[in-house]
Amino acid sequence: MFDPYSEILLDHYRLPRNKGRLEHPTVTVEGVNPLCGDELTFDLEIEGDRLTRVTFDGKGCAISLASASMLTEILQGKTLSEVEKWIGNFRSFIREGAAPNGVDLGELAALEGISKLPVRVKCATLPWTTIEEALRKHRQS
Repeated sequence: MFDPYSEILLDHYRLPRNKGRLEHPTVTVEGVNPLCGDELTFDLEIEGDRLTRVTFDGKGCAISLASASMLTEILQGKTLSEVEKWIGNFRSFIREGAAPNGVDLGELAALEGISKLPVRVKCATLPWTTIEEALRKHRQS
C-alpha cells in the first residue's frame, strides 16, 4: 500500500536534492499538473550523450517534489539512452505497481502502490514526463 508519509518521501520533500536553477542550461523545460497545482521547471546540462547535471525548481505537492528530487539523483551523470531506459522503467513501475524484472528502483520504491490513487499518479510522473519532453526538445535543437 502506498504511504504518502514514508520517511523517504518526506525526506526528499523537506530536503530536495538538486533544487535550484543552472546558470547556463542546455535545455530548460516546464511541467504543470493543474489537478494538484504542481509547477516544476527543470534545467539540464547535456554534454555529448550524457546528462551531466539536472536541477529543478518550482512548487508542488510532497509527491511531485519528492519524485523530482529522486529523479535528479538517479539520472544525473547517465547517458541519454540510460535516461530513456529509466523513464520507461519508471512508467512501467507506476502502471503495473511493481518494478520491471531485474530493475532496482532504489528510493523510487517508496512510490509503490501509487497506481491505486489515479489523481496522485500525475503528481509522481510529472517530473519524468517533463524530462522526457526535455530530451525531445534537445534532439530537435
